[in-house]
Amino acid sequence: MLPLPSNLVARRLVAFALPSLPSAPLPSPREAHLWCVKPDELKDASILQEYMKILSPCEKENVLSIKGEVLQKCALLSRVLVRTTLSRYTDCRINPRSFKFKKNRFGKPEVEWQQNDVGFPPSLQFNVSHTSSLIACGISVNDPIGIDVEEKQRRPNASVLSLANRYFSPPEVQYLNSLEGSDNQKIEFIKLWTLKEAYVKALGRGFSGAPFRKFTIRFETRRDLVSQKLKTGGFRIVVEPVSDHETLTANWQFALAEITESHFAAICMGMDENDTGKEHDLLKLKVWKTLPYIEDECLSDSGAVIKISGLS
Repeated sequence: MLPLPSNLVARRLVAFALPSLPSAPLPSPREAHLWCVKPDELKDASILQEYMKILSPCEKENVLSIKGEVLQKCALLSRVLVRTTLSRYTDCRINPRSFKFKKNRFGKPEVEWQQNDVGFPPSLQFNVSHTSSLIACGISVNDPIGIDVEEKQRRPNASVLSLANRYFSPPEVQYLNSLEGSDNQKIEFIKLWTLKEAYVKALGRGFSGAPFRKFTIRFETRRDLVSQKLKTGGFRIVVEPVSDHETLTANWQFALAEITESHFAAICMGMDENDTGKEHDLLKLKVWKTLPYIEDECLSDSGAVIKISGLS
């Protein structure tokens, strides 16, 4: 995809300064949108320089303070992805540069809508996750959202079982111990970790406010963790607090998917308790790969997104 021919880069950068970012329709109820960037696919320094102009002065300072070109590039693309993705859902009437953000008391970023943003959805929710090879921004309307992406081939610094004993709840540890083979344990550990990250991010409290050991990820159909259920899909994933914990609730909906054969993506969204157990509880998911202002590719219908569980 990149590097682009020099004449094509020039033409696209002329359009870059214009309000030509394609808009996107708002997600429907029980639907999440995921926009992804692969940093390795963007190699043109002039485009990165143009992207830097989108950031706020504070964001620029933070990006430039990061040591290492790779980490600096990922931080830049993460902020650009958030700003351009949000702009799409305002029909691009709000310039990506114009967004202001605030944090809740636990540090989760939110859009700080301005008085002149009349007619735009203050209920627009977003969340960001990234690895060194993929950056993702999740979007929902009305319902809080948390997302996490992890590389399928990620190699934990310690053994899977030692990490599980340290961070996971007893039923999850028992499940991992029941699996044969270190590769199976590693894959299921990554899936569980991704789901748990998405949950604490949807809560908006972070790991310190919702320790992983305080809740269990289960499949509703069996009430226990069964690997086959994770692979066949169609089963709603549920969360159960291990003990009475005032910050943890069960009215959340989960989905797990595989993206471009290289990453797991977990989505957690708030759910109306009155809808629990109904067929339409399964989430809908649309996924795009993007290089903002350059190229958008819908992955949802291309076979690049494999539904694992919780998705219609």
